[in-house]
Amino acid sequence: MATYGNALTALADPTRRTVFEMLAGSESTVGDLAGRLPISRPAVSQHLKVLKEAHLVTVRPAGTRRVYSLDPDGLSAVRSYFEKFWTAALASYAAAVRESEKEKG
Repeated sequence: MATYGNALTALADPTRRTVFEMLAGSESTVGDLAGRLPISRPAVSQHLKVLKEAHLVTVRPAGTRRVYSLDPDGLSAVRSYFEKFWTAALASYAAAVRESEKEKG
């Protein structure tokens, strides 16, 4: 099950965030990602493993390669977490506007 806590922890690492952002553009293999990063293929694999365990990426076999892409379920958990704050912020803003309008008369 995807939880926002594991996802936020996984994304705390700048390299993992970069890998995650690269996958937002298109699905990729370890080799493709490693070719665009200043780290080794084994290091990319380790970062992908953490992202997969946090339910932020999925992997599918394609012949002898493994293709990684973003996991919509994991992203949904993170989005739900942040939406709570956004909803509360909008409600606070609306209350402040109403109060300001009352004061103006």
